Amino acid sequence: MSDLSLYRNIGIFAHVDAGKTTTTERILKLTGKIHKTGEVHDGAATTDFMEQEQERGITIQSAATTCFWKDHRLNVIDTPGHVDFTVEVYRSLKVLDGGIGVFCGSGGVEPQSETNWRYANESEVARIIFVNKLDRIGADFLRVVGQVESVLGANPLVMVLPIGREDDFTGVVDLLSRKAHVWPDPSNPDKYDITDVPEDMVDLVEEWREKLIETAVEQDDEAMELYLDGTEPEMDVIKRCIREGTRKLDFFPTYCGSAFKDKGVQLILDAVVDYLPDPTEVDPQDLTDEFGEPTGEVATVSLEEPLRALAFKIMDDRFGALTFVRIYSGVLNRGDTILNSFTGKTERIGRMVEMHANDRNELENAQAGDIIAIVGMKNVQTGHTLCDVKHPCTLEAMVFPDPVISIAVAPKDKGGSEKMGIAIGKMVAEDPSFRVETDEDSGETILKGMGELHLDIKVDILKRTYGVDLIVGKPQVAYRETITQEVDDSYTHKKQSGGSGQFGKIDYRIKPGEPGSGFVFTSSVVGGNVPKEFFPAIEKGFKGMMNQGTVAGFPVLDVEVELYDGGFHAVDSSAIAFELAARGAFRQSMPKAGAQLIEPIMKVDVFTPDDHVGDVIGDLNRRRGMIKDQDAGVTGVRIKADVPLSEMFGYIGQLRTMTSGRGQFSMEFSHYLPCPQNVAETVIAEVKERKEAS
Repeated sequence: MSDLSLYRNIGIFAHVDAGKTTTTERILKLTGKIHKTGEVHDGAATTDFMEQEQERGITIQSAATTCFWKDHRLNVIDTPGHVDFTVEVYRSLKVLDGGIGVFCGSGGVEPQSETNWRYANESEVARIIFVNKLDRIGADFLRVVGQVESVLGANPLVMVLPIGREDDFTGVVDLLSRKAHVWPDPSNPDKYDITDVPEDMVDLVEEWREKLIETAVEQDDEAMELYLDGTEPEMDVIKRCIREGTRKLDFFPTYCGSAFKDKGVQLILDAVVDYLPDPTEVDPQDLTDEFGEPTGEVATVSLEEPLRALAFKIMDDRFGALTFVRIYSGVLNRGDTILNSFTGKTERIGRMVEMHANDRNELENAQAGDIIAIVGMKNVQTGHTLCDVKHPCTLEAMVFPDPVISIAVAPKDKGGSEKMGIAIGKMVAEDPSFRVETDEDSGETILKGMGELHLDIKVDILKRTYGVDLIVGKPQVAYRETITQEVDDSYTHKKQSGGSGQFGKIDYRIKPGEPGSGFVFTSSVVGGNVPKEFFPAIEKGFKGMMNQGTVAGFPVLDVEVELYDGGFHAVDSSAIAFELAARGAFRQSMPKAGAQLIEPIMKVDVFTPDDHVGDVIGDLNRRRGMIKDQDAGVTGVRIKADVPLSEMFGYIGQLRTMTSGRGQFSMEFSHYLPCPQNVAETVIAEVKERKEAS
């Protein structure tokens, strides 16, 4: 079995277009995994193997591959940068031990970088930073270092300094070794020279080197004392301190270069080996009970422990369903029978493979620390725990965001319905942020996702991969309803139709809850006017009505119900009678409590060249946007605003027109706010129209 100290499970993540996939290609080339680098803009990148990725030049789904550097095994996952696919980043970070955060040298810390950084913080993943594209106009390494501190609140530990700027960028100085790595011939990126520090950089190198060592030795009291006494600790001691600080997230070793021109990537690989933790050095995953509550036990990474593994991604390809699995402890052999603790069912392991993008190598066994794919598993979904039959356990589950946008689709021909149903079933299993439901009134199939691009890609996959041509309706916003006032009310459900009847009387208080609280039910009944055994039925009745509000039939958010009195009949009262009473009470009281429509507000981040700032802000204001912040950079201005989702459809086309094709934007869900009266009236009228039409 392999030595776990030689394993590195790493992910590469960043804002869209910062160069993650190009960096991955260079890593694969340098480690000998591929012999010719494929370029993203040519649609030839190894890890962008979907047709949609190759055409659009973006990464849509995370891709896993394995390579070797200096006797160390690197399991690498290249993740998407686009905000609509952040679920891919989230679930990848959940199973990784370390990461490389890639930032654009001119764009700096961009909006999606912030989201991904936040996810990495939540998952407590150690990271190194790579400031890429230093050969671009406006690229400034130290400016990006400053942004990492100010925008992300992180502590970058500068490990190298660039030699030259923009077109004159020729290499980097390694601060620890005081050696310059220079690429003299742009046409031959494999050949580089290691030389002395350029004379004009000596003072700057010494200044930053001192900062580096001062920060590093804080991790070790002995090294600190030596340093304060004027003696620089040995190099292996300094490296050990950097490794410790990186593992504890005290700082993040920061490098720079140009992945496209092959400059500086070797140092990144060295840093992965030297400073990112192996599987045994990471705090072990918590084990939970079936309700998601921690049990106090952990999944220690060890070959001696029982099998514990997490299914973090499902992918359907030409050979069948692939379940990507991170093994935390134990050993998994082909032919083993394992338990899915979520379903309580056992499955036999048929084929196991090691992935290289969409190619695969067959495996006979795998062990703690490995990231592999299992072929043909049934009933396994993202977030399920796979474990030893004799030692059942549950690993900490994954939580995915709710969709904010939906479209109605129907197959163009009748024969496509069954094909569409099978295809959508596979796609929902692959992507937990993609949901599907059937509209009961119209019978339409509703696809729900994280943004226009997300749903656009799904429709494209249905058409090309599964051969289902669709009629697509216009996008619909995920409106919600809530209440604005507190109401004390009473409701009696009484029914007599021969034999025993139904009777349930409830006196209750209904009021707005805290944002994000959902539905809260409490009881303060004294004296037994409503027997306790009926409380669950009353709660179920109210809760069941939260799915369909009284304003326009949208789900209801943030409502508190307090039951404080009522009445019952010794013969006619039953759980069903009180549940029906609660349902009737909900319908009766919602309008009295000032029910209103609320709409999703998006956190929008727009980049525009200086000369179009006025147009962009004016346009956002017309879209009912609230401007939050403006940040002037070297190549343009970033504008942050809160804008209702309903006003953002088709925005990318408008932005490109306004900025002569140079503007970019990203957005993610922020919160819900009440709809203005005129918007609410339009939405209610549209809902009514759709119901009448169906």
